[in-house]
Order: sequence, then structure tokens, then C-alpha cells
Amino acid sequence: QVQFVESGGGLVQSGGSLRLSCAIPGFSLDYYAIGWFRQAPGKERDGVSCISYRDVKTDYLDSVKGRFTISRDNAKNTVYLQMSSLKPEDTAVYYCAANLMRSRCDSGSLSRAHEYSYWGQGTQVTVSS
Repeated sequence: QVQFVESGGGLVQSGGSLRLSCAIPGFSLDYYAIGWFRQAPGKERDGVSCISYRDVKTDYLDSVKGRFTISRDNAKNTVYLQMSSLKPEDTAVYYCAANLMRSRCDSGSLSRAHEYSYWGQGTQVTVSS
């Protein structure tokens, strides 16, 4: 089963930082836009950030703009999410997924979760106040 492996989550105090990583062992992410999503208990899944394959165009959830930075290393087939100035409301399980329909992010990418596949098990991020 092709599935992302996410890592880097943990418990951090408000204002702290974490760097999440995701990859699919032995699988190339070439040509896919990649998205990070999150889901808090009792809440719907939200698109957090998206990065295009080649031109590194990105998009962000409004509430994380200026605090989170998505990047990718195509040579390593790995996508990262650098999270800074973390807030308790960022607490959630964070997931990575590949957009099999598009290689480029646009303003609607984060709202089209149905276009994404290869969802991983996620990594828990907990921000204490």
C-alpha cells in the first residue's frame, strides 16, 4: 500500500517550533503537488499548506500564514513543514498527501482534499499553553 510516512510531531510549548517531514519510502513524488492537512479531535480536516512540484508555488491556510513554511527536496522525495510560533489551536494530527490530479498548487488546492491520495497515519502535534 502506497502511503506517506510523517514524522517530527511532538509536544511543544506555545511559541515553540517543530519541523514535520513526510515521504513515501521507495516512491517518487515527482510531478505531484503535495499537501499538509490537519485534523483536531471533533473537528473537520483542514488543508494547511500545499507546494507545487517544480515551481515551488505554495499556498497556506490563513491562520498559519507567516508562521508555517512548506518546502520540498525533490532529490530526497521529502516534503517538510516548518512550524514556528505555535499556538494551542495548532494542536492536531498532521497528515501528508499527494495531489494525483495536479502538479501545481492554486488558491483552491487546500479545499480539494478529494484530489489527494496516499494519506499517511499522521503525526501528532500538541501545543501546550
